[in-house]
Amino acid sequence: MTAHNDLDTTSAQELILIEEAARALDSRRDAGLDGLVGGLDSIIITTETDHLVPATYELLQYTGLGCTEAFFDTDSQSYVLGLPGSASLIVRSRGTGPNPFSSANKARLTGSLPDTRLETFVFTTPDIQEYVAVQKARGVEFLTPAPRESDYFSFIQTAPSPYTGNSVGIIEWLDEMRTYAPAGSTGLSPDISKPAYRHLNNIEQLDHAATRVKAQDRTAAILEFISLTNYHYDFGVHVKSQNSITSVARREKEDFAMVFTSGITPYTSDEASGPTERFIKDFGTRVHHMAFRTEKIEETVAALKKVGMAFLLELVGSEDEGLMQIFSEPSPHTLLVNEYIHRFGNFDGFFTRSNVEKLTEATVRQ
Repeated sequence: MTAHNDLDTTSAQELILIEEAARALDSRRDAGLDGLVGGLDSIIITTETDHLVPATYELLQYTGLGCTEAFFDTDSQSYVLGLPGSASLIVRSRGTGPNPFSSANKARLTGSLPDTRLETFVFTTPDIQEYVAVQKARGVEFLTPAPRESDYFSFIQTAPSPYTGNSVGIIEWLDEMRTYAPAGSTGLSPDISKPAYRHLNNIEQLDHAATRVKAQDRTAAILEFISLTNYHYDFGVHVKSQNSITSVARREKEDFAMVFTSGITPYTSDEASGPTERFIKDFGTRVHHMAFRTEKIEETVAALKKVGMAFLLELVGSEDEGLMQIFSEPSPHTLLVNEYIHRFGNFDGFFTRSNVEKLTEATVRQ
């Protein structure tokens, strides 16, 4: 295929997605869903039982999050990590019951971590009963027949997506006291201490997370997500040399953003299909990284290296370009990469094409 035809194909893909995303927003509005979903409240990450404590400590060691809560529920344990102005992370081990994410977790390089996954993005709602009623009428499937209730919240989550393997959770807070411990659980005193590193003060809230999806599922994955939330499709960055598209869905400019990275064309071979489709072959469709807004990024990354964090590449971008970013090596406990991102004051965008290209290429080294 010539470069000109490749450009035309890419443009056609984008035009179709923009048109279908507009129709999805109309459908969402007509169903009465506008205003029923707020911003990101929390993220649920599940690990193997013997990886739970190391995974939690690793996040405390390499982010600005602190441990705010711990509890034991039936045969699983959870740690809640929080930071003012940021969504919380709920890091948990799964109990002995069935795992609805099992099929999504199976891939060539995930056999030793069958229950490990960033599973669920949880968004707030002012009326969970209305949300559930409307979405059930639209054919959405949930993991429980009705929301789970506690004294403090009401919660439900969708069945894992056939396109991303992720679930969307919805939470309505019923009390000013925010505790994630479900009814019947036992609260614990958090027993994992956060290192007293000054550079961690530079690492702030969650900025975005990026899910790897197959080329043929890109449009469906984005449409599904915006149909379940109050997000809209914003833009896509096409890196044809690496057969990759990075697509961004946003709610409001300063909110947490959801990123979908896919191939432009489906997988055929490691060499021909590029790092995104190769990642999916090795690890399945899943969240690749969580990004944290970071001040003094050069100083902070140097300090992170001194305390043991390894990176897939050197910092990309510059202050003159308005943006600097870097990927860590993936965690052996969660399979997640940490991204650290600094947008300088005069930068009005979200990504730069050159940074996207370099970061995408770096995933080959995982």
